[in-house]
Formats: sequence, C-alpha cells, structure tokens
Amino acid sequence: MTGFWAKIGASNFTVMKQLALDFASPPQPTLDNFIAGLNGELLGNLKRLAAGNARERCFFLWGRPGCGRSHLLRGTVAARRSEGADACYLACAAGIRIEAGFERMDCVALDDVDRLDGEGQVAVFDLYNALREHGGVLLAAAAMPPAQLKLREDLATRLAWGLVYQVHPLTDESKAQALADRAASRGFQLAPEVSDFLLTRARRDLPTLLATLDALDRYSLETRRPVTVPLARELLHGAGRPDAESRMGDAAAGACD
Repeated sequence: MTGFWAKIGASNFTVMKQLALDFASPPQPTLDNFIAGLNGELLGNLKRLAAGNARERCFFLWGRPGCGRSHLLRGTVAARRSEGADACYLACAAGIRIEAGFERMDCVALDDVDRLDGEGQVAVFDLYNALREHGGVLLAAAAMPPAQLKLREDLATRLAWGLVYQVHPLTDESKAQALADRAASRGFQLAPEVSDFLLTRARRDLPTLLATLDALDRYSLETRRPVTVPLARELLHGAGRPDAESRMGDAAAGACD
C-alpha cells in the first residue's frame, strides 16, 4: 500500500508541477478575451481601429496598474497584425530608443509613456508627428491622463489631442461573473465559495484568475474530484502559490490586468 500511495502522490505532484507552468503563461492578450466591464465604448473603438476603420490618429489610455491597459494595447497590435498591418508594441522606460521605421508603421502602441526620459520624449514627439502625417495611428498608455504626466508640454498636449480614455478596473462582481461564465463554458457550475476563494487567495488579475480556473478544472479531471475549495487550496499550495495571509497586501492592491 505504501508503494501505491507513493505513486499516487508522485502523480499528483507531476500534475501540479505542470499546472504551475500553466499559471506562468496565461493566454495571450487579445481584444476578444478582454472583459469590457465599464470599458465598452473604448473596446468598441479599438476593435474599429483593429479593423482599419478608426478616424482618430491617437488614442491615450490611462489607469492604475492592473486595470488592463497593457492588455488592450497588446491586443490591438495583435489584431492589426492579423489584418496584415504593420504594428508594434513597445514598453517604454528610461533609455529606450524608438527604432528607425516606426514612423512608417500603421500602428505603434507605446506603454508606460510616463517612464520616458528626455531623449525618449523628443523621439515620441517626432514619432507622433510622423505617424499623423502619413496616416498611422499612435496608441499610448500611462498611469495618469496626459495633463497630469511629467512630460514635455508639447508632447503631453499632442497625446491629449486624440481620444483619451480611463481604463476602469473590473469589480469583484464582474470577475466572479467572468469566472462563472468560464466554468460554464468548460461544462461545470462554479460554486460561489470557490469563486470567493480564488478572488482572495489567487492573484487577482483576470487573465491569471481564468488560467487558475482552467488549471483547477484540469486538476479536477485528473484527480476525479469535484471543484471545491479544498481542491482549489490543494492546487494553489501544490503550485507554490502563497495563502491569503501572505497575500493580504496584494489582495488590497486589486490588480486586474
């Protein structure tokens, strides 16, 4: 019997190790897997941009970290590329350089423009003008609206010329509904206590929550046990996820990207 249970334990360990890898690689961000919440108008405009039907030449997205702005930028770039357009995404930082050829692209998405240094701000100013001249689109994002950013006044002014949207984070109720919908699509009903457990014990960004639910469903099938709080706790601990007590600070932050 000892050997039998050892094999069972080893098997479960292998499963959880594999599922832990799944946690580390949530699905690629797309416009279709973004849960709109209060961002319906913004999502609609980005989908029109993705289809090449946008009239505006500049979109500025702002919101606190984890609200989903990076997801939207990456998703829009991916959608434009799928339509055959030249599009790229760039996370800004001090020392970053705008590569030659960006000014001829159909769409350039610049994340965290508030992290640009002086030289980078000059380069983005020139990029904005070049894209506008030849009909390209600039997507930019930061934690605050353009008027509140510590950028060159001429750059901040131009970033505010287009459509400026605050990206609203999802409420816990919206996340719970997204989890319930995902469970239903996988053929099972998610008990409210399991949803509450995931919202308080797992990472709170929606892509990771959905990836965790997917892993939980697979673990349930592997172990032939129903999806319950004990099973979810076992999975998170087995995958090396900390418990609620050590995550209270992160839970308060409420990231949802």
